Amino acid sequence: MKQLAAKMFYAVSQRYGKLVLDHRSWVVIGAQLLLIVAANLTAFELRFDGDIPTQYQLIMWNHLPLVLVVFGSGLWVFGIQRGLWRYVGLHDLGRILWASLVGAVLFYGVTHLLLGNTAYPRSVIILTGLLSGLYLAGIRLAVRWFREWLHIIGPTARRVLIVGAGNAGELLVRDMLADPEYNSRPVAFVDDDPVKQKMKIHGIPVMGATADIKTVANRVGAHEIIVAIPSASTHVKQKVLAGSEGCTVPIKVLPSVKRLLGDPVSLQQVRPMSLEDLLQREPIQTDRQELRPLIAGRTVLVTGAGGSIGSELCRQIAQYRPDSLVLFEQYENTLHALLLELRVSFPQVGVLPIVGDVTMEDRVAEVFRQTQPDLVFHAAAHKHVPLMELNPKEAVRNNVLGTRVVAEAALQAGVDRFVLISTDKAVNPSSVMGATKRIAEHVVQGFSRNGLTKFTVVRFGNVLGSNGSVVPLFAEQIRKGGPVTVTDPEIKRFFMTIPEAVQLVLQASVMGQGGEVFVLDMGEQIKVADLARNMIVLSGLAPGKDIEIVYTGLRPGEKLYEELFEGHEQVEPTSHAKINRAVGTPLAVDDLDEWMRELPDKLSGSDDDELLQDLKRLVPSFTSLISERVS
Repeated sequence: MKQLAAKMFYAVSQRYGKLVLDHRSWVVIGAQLLLIVAANLTAFELRFDGDIPTQYQLIMWNHLPLVLVVFGSGLWVFGIQRGLWRYVGLHDLGRILWASLVGAVLFYGVTHLLLGNTAYPRSVIILTGLLSGLYLAGIRLAVRWFREWLHIIGPTARRVLIVGAGNAGELLVRDMLADPEYNSRPVAFVDDDPVKQKMKIHGIPVMGATADIKTVANRVGAHEIIVAIPSASTHVKQKVLAGSEGCTVPIKVLPSVKRLLGDPVSLQQVRPMSLEDLLQREPIQTDRQELRPLIAGRTVLVTGAGGSIGSELCRQIAQYRPDSLVLFEQYENTLHALLLELRVSFPQVGVLPIVGDVTMEDRVAEVFRQTQPDLVFHAAAHKHVPLMELNPKEAVRNNVLGTRVVAEAALQAGVDRFVLISTDKAVNPSSVMGATKRIAEHVVQGFSRNGLTKFTVVRFGNVLGSNGSVVPLFAEQIRKGGPVTVTDPEIKRFFMTIPEAVQLVLQASVMGQGGEVFVLDMGEQIKVADLARNMIVLSGLAPGKDIEIVYTGLRPGEKLYEELFEGHEQVEPTSHAKINRAVGTPLAVDDLDEWMRELPDKLSGSDDDELLQDLKRLVPSFTSLISERVS
C-alpha cells in the first residue's frame, strides 16, 4: 500500500509538478486564504455548537472579505508566503503564530473600534486567530511529514545507522529526511550516553551503545554506518571500529569540527573512514605562514621528487609560489606523472623536471650550477629494508654517497638551506638501510660546520600509504581475499600521514639553523597487526572470518619496534609542541671522513662482506643477522 502511494505521488508530481512550481506563489496565497476561510467558518461553528443563528450567518458572510483582507495582510507582512513548506521549522511556526495573533488584534480593532460593529462575536475573533495559525502550521508540517514519509518508504533509499545522537547526528538526520536526493534513510542511532538510550530523535530510535553497532546494524538491516561525532578522539574511533567488527557495510565519518565550522553538517561532508582517522594521536599542525617568505619567489630543488615524500613536498612547496621548482628524479615515469600534475594544479609555478642520479657527481654539480637553488630537500634514498639487506652496496651508494654528493654540491653552490629526510630506522639500526641513513645524518651534520649553508636533518617514522609500505600491500591482499601477512603479532611501528611528514620537513626548513636533528613527537607505536585488522574492518569484512591474518616471521634487518632517539642523545623541546630536537654526536668514529673520501673506490673494489664490516665499525649500534655472519 505504501509503495503504491509513493508511485502514485511520483506519477502526479511528474505530470503536474512543473505547473505548480511555475505558479507557486499564487498557489500558496490561495491555499492560505482558503485556510483562513476554513478557520473563520470553524470558529463560528464552535462558537454556536454547530447551529449558527441566521443573523450570525449574515454577519459571518458579510465580514468574510474583511477577514481575508486583515488576516491575509498579516501573513503578507510577516512573509509567511515565502517559506518553503518542506523545510518548516520552529522559526516558521513562530512567525505564523505571531501573524495570526496580530491579525486577530487588528480585526478586532477594525470591526469593534473603527466600524463600531460590536455584534461580531469576540470569541470568534480569538478562535479565528488561533485556528488560522493552527491550520497554516498544520498544512506545512503535513507536507514536510508526507515528503519525509515518501522518502523513508522509497525502495532504493540506503538504510543508515548513525553513531552519535548529539547535535551533529540530529542535524544529519534532519538533512537526510529533508532532501530525497541523498537517497539515504536513517533507521537507528547508537550512543554511549545512558540518558539517550531508548529515546527517539526525529522519530529515529537510539537502540544501543557503541559496542552494539554490529548487533544494531544487523537488526535494522543497515546499508552503511555514519559516525556523526566530529570531535571524536582516536580512542572513540577505535571503539567504533571495534564495535563494527564483522559488519559487512561501509563505515563513514563526518570531518573534524574545524571543517564543520566553515560548512554546515550535511551528507555532502560525509566521507569513508580512513586509517588517518585511527592514528593514535592528534594530527600535527604547523604554522604555514612562516613558510611563505622562505619559499615564495625562490628556487627550490627536491631530490627523489617522484617518491611518496618527494612528490608531496613538491605539491606543498608549490602552494607558496616559488619562482622555480626543480624536480630531480632518477625514474622518468614518476617524474613525468608529477610534472603533468603540477603544471595543471599550479600553472603559475615554473616547474623544471630533471632526470638524474644523485650519486653522479658531475651531473649533480651541473644541475646545481644551472638552477642555482636557494633551498634543497634531499628525499632521494633506497628505503626498502629487505631489499637493501640483499643489496648493501647499492644502499651505501645511494643513501651515503648520494647524500654526500648532493650536500657537497649544495655547499659549493651557496644554497641557503639543505634538509635531509631521515628515518627512525637510523636509530640503533638493525638493517643496512638504517645504518646507511645513520651515516647520512652524520655526513649532513658534518657539512653544517663549513660555509653558510644551514644543514638540517628531519627524522620520522613510517608513512601511511607510501610506496612499498604495508598499507598498499595489505589493501592488495584484502582485495584478493587474503590472507593478510604480518611478520610478527607484536611488531610495532610509528605511523604518520604523508601530508604530516611533509609539514614537518617544511617546518624544519624554517627552524633549522644548522646541524640540528629534528624529530616528530609521534605518540605511541601502533601494532602492525592492529593496523591489518582495522583495514579489514574498514573494508566491510571480518578478520579471521572473511580475511585471515597470517604471521610470517621477522624479515632480515627488521626490528620488533622502532626508536626515535639514541640512548646518548638528549631530547630538547623546540618552539613547536610536536617537534623535538635530538642533541648529541651521532657517530664518534675517527676514520669516517677518510672512509667517505675512499667510498667511490670501495664501492667498485670491495665485496658486500667488506662493506658490511665497515658499516659495523662506523655504526657501533648496528646489529643484524647479515652483519653478524661477517663479524
